[in-house]
Amino acid sequence: MAQVVASHRGPVTGTANKAKKRRPFLLDLYSTAVGKKYAMGISGIAMMGFVLFHMIGNLKMYAGAADLDHYAHFLQTLLYPLAPKGVVLWILRGGLVAMLFLHLHAAWSLTMLNRKARPVKYQSARDYQIANFASRTMRLSGLVILAFLVWHLLDLTFGVVNSEVGNKVLYPGDTEEVKAVYVSVIASFERVPVALFYIVANILLGIHLFHGAWSIFQSFGWNNPRFNKWRRAFATGFAAVVVVGNVSFPIAVMAGVIS
Repeated sequence: MAQVVASHRGPVTGTANKAKKRRPFLLDLYSTAVGKKYAMGISGIAMMGFVLFHMIGNLKMYAGAADLDHYAHFLQTLLYPLAPKGVVLWILRGGLVAMLFLHLHAAWSLTMLNRKARPVKYQSARDYQIANFASRTMRLSGLVILAFLVWHLLDLTFGVVNSEVGNKVLYPGDTEEVKAVYVSVIASFERVPVALFYIVANILLGIHLFHGAWSIFQSFGWNNPRFNKWRRAFATGFAAVVVVGNVSFPIAVMAGVIS
């Protein structure tokens, strides 16, 4: 009987004993909710740094056209002549876009995981009692900010909707022309609908930043209740600085302070 049973057994191969090929560690981590929260936190910090330093750099508008135009020229010639003009700036832009897509994908993935974990919504006002206005409007503010970013690029980077973009000016003492960024910004904000859109988008950006700055600590597990007061102060201060700085530009142009 033992021989009959043995005769019907299939050939034994080494394939069945092979261990399943593991994915790279980072991809394996990103497949988990914790990994996605880390990704949102890291990408959020990168973009928070960008909007802060972008706003600080744009404050040169108040120093005059030459200062802003030369600052823009400095960014366009980063590490020149070690690297061709504009290359480093585009590498930084590419990294920022990568952070943006990572942030969006992580947010979407976490939303899908939460829906699978809790397919039936709460039948009470529990969510609204716990979540604040900023957290409940993250999707809306994120979509408006994304639309504004696209417009901002078409307006002041590529000049698709701004004929002043690309024009150059030669200042006394310079040996080469620089892009007339100051004039481009003025031309953009002199259009009232554009200026108002810029203001509304930056207010929503502030709301988004407030909740994002608060949530970053939770993403990394640094959410001890003892630090909640400090976390709120940081989130409020950071969002306020960015919003006040950015909103001041279109208001100054419309009021004639900058012309």
